[in-house]
Amino acid sequence: MSTTRFLTGITTTGTPHLGNFVGSIRPSVAASLRPGVQSFYFLADYHALIKCEDPARIQRSTLEIAASWLAAGLNPEKVIFYRQSDIPEIPELTWLLTCVTGKGLLNRAHAYKASVDKNHEAGRESDDGVTAGLFMYPVLMAADILMFKAHKVPVGRDQVQHIEMARDMGASFNHLYGEHFVLPEAAIDEHVATLPGLDGRKMSKSYDNTIPLFASKAQLQKLIQGIVTDSRAPGEPKDTEGSALFQIYQAFSTPDETAALRQQYADGIAWGEAKAMLLERVDSVVAPMRAQYEALMADPARIEATLLAGAERARALATPFLRELRNAVGLRSLAQASTAAKAAKVAKIALPSFKQYREQDGKFYFKLVDADGRLLLQSLAFDAPKEAGAAIGQLQKDPAALGQLASRLDPLPGVTEQDVAAALALLRE
Repeated sequence: MSTTRFLTGITTTGTPHLGNFVGSIRPSVAASLRPGVQSFYFLADYHALIKCEDPARIQRSTLEIAASWLAAGLNPEKVIFYRQSDIPEIPELTWLLTCVTGKGLLNRAHAYKASVDKNHEAGRESDDGVTAGLFMYPVLMAADILMFKAHKVPVGRDQVQHIEMARDMGASFNHLYGEHFVLPEAAIDEHVATLPGLDGRKMSKSYDNTIPLFASKAQLQKLIQGIVTDSRAPGEPKDTEGSALFQIYQAFSTPDETAALRQQYADGIAWGEAKAMLLERVDSVVAPMRAQYEALMADPARIEATLLAGAERARALATPFLRELRNAVGLRSLAQASTAAKAAKVAKIALPSFKQYREQDGKFYFKLVDADGRLLLQSLAFDAPKEAGAAIGQLQKDPAALGQLASRLDPLPGVTEQDVAAALALLRE
């Protein structure tokens, strides 16, 4: 059974919240247990430098996110779990990709365009406050993905562009230097929940409306009490549609439990009672993980050792692959230069070749000669150079083309069909 590689990263700028758990951590842990899947999970601390200038916050967030994933059941023995900055091959690959990426592609990145639009609305210069890091962000993300030949990258719909850009960069490199990169695909799970926050908008640290994943039960109760509800009194039927409280409950409960609460909404449950039910439901899921999380947070050295072990496994793949890429672009040992040049020269001399030309009659012809200059194949006249070129291309790609094009070829005495076929086969190789 073939193995599919999945890769997921999370930027180390904030404290994990319930939305991160439902939308990323929980499905990622579940995906890592599927047969036929090799999973890569990384802490994107290079990316964090684009958004955060507080070193202590980045370090703390790295610790919190690593502890959250491990407490949620991620098994570092069964996945490759690493910190981005522990893989020096990634920034080097970023530079290789930068050299094959058009500036126009980066101009179209959503994050960059949003910054430019914001500046225009405020009457500022287009690039005011825009760092090169923000502009180059898609290249670093592409390096994260392409380095480990990921087949699938789980993302939300708003992140699909990054995967498409990674494909473009990988394809550009492959076109110039040969097939080295796997072109990734976005894996969009339509069933992954997007949780509303305390104010009803999407739960996000940008909106300051989050519920920390491992808040204590007392903190959890206080935050849940602050979830915005409407003014309907106890006994009045209530709508589940648009209810942040109901949507969060649904993300942590079984279908039967959700159906029961839906009925209670219709029967006019009091908001206080509904919030109490939500507190117990969420805490029943989080409490077992909270104990493990707190133990991990109290032992940073254990997390550090886990990440370094993961980096060692990641670099076992990244180091030889980058060596291959360096060789492909010409960053090679000079001691090998003369040997390589001689080999290339011999290879060039030893190959048959096609020659296309125009005669005085205005028609276009081509011929095939072997390595010694012996004429093996001579075409009849073509009206246009594209027709002659298409015939050459067909002969180079398809062994059956020799018979298909027989009516356009001039038989040569002393040359057998086997002679021509052997020369064409050598060219195909």
